[in-house]
Amino acid sequence: MSSTPAELLAHAVAEARKGRDEGGVPIGAALVVDGEVVAVGHNRRVQLDSAIRHGETDCLENAGRLPASVYARATMVTTLSPCDMCTGAILLYKIPHVVIGENRTFYGGEDLLRARGVDVTVLDDPECIALMEDFIAREPGLWNEDIGEP
Repeated sequence: MSSTPAELLAHAVAEARKGRDEGGVPIGAALVVDGEVVAVGHNRRVQLDSAIRHGETDCLENAGRLPASVYARATMVTTLSPCDMCTGAILLYKIPHVVIGENRTFYGGEDLLRARGVDVTVLDDPECIALMEDFIAREPGLWNEDIGEP
């Protein structure tokens, strides 16, 4: 079973690549419980014409309904620092640990997560950085739309 943060991040990166290849925003996520990946997802706002299907929310949707006791043992692994919406979902379900691939291209709700007792690990992963830098350079309008910028 994958157990290190870097090994777990590989699942989220694979999802980010899938989103990029589908013409969407290259952000992926994985929900890990007791060392096992229970769900993955990627940003599908473009693909589904959705307002809310970011990587983390898509992953949670793909996990389906889970008991609170499961979320209490979970780790959300995401390629990019979670936005306010995804931060809120992590807090709502009381997920105690978040592994972030990178926060150079976007710094989201990490401070709020930490302030609310969530253990946040930032890996500063070169592939995650490159995926986002390439995407932002190619699609600045779509990126601004995704993070709610005019």
